[in-house]
Amino acid sequence: MERIQKLFELLAGISAEENARLARAKAIFADRDIDLDVLQLPACWRRKQRTALQ
Repeated sequence: MERIQKLFELLAGISAEENARLARAKAIFADRDIDLDVLQLPACWRRKQRTALQ
């Protein structure tokens, strides 16, 4: 299976450096335990009001 993947990467033009960058990005960002439930509300509703209404 790995051999087929490597052949596909050669045909698609994906370089080893690009694979290394992708692996590094996954290592950096995949370990984060992000709570995405907060993003269910639109940003305009999450923001604090800047000025007081009178």
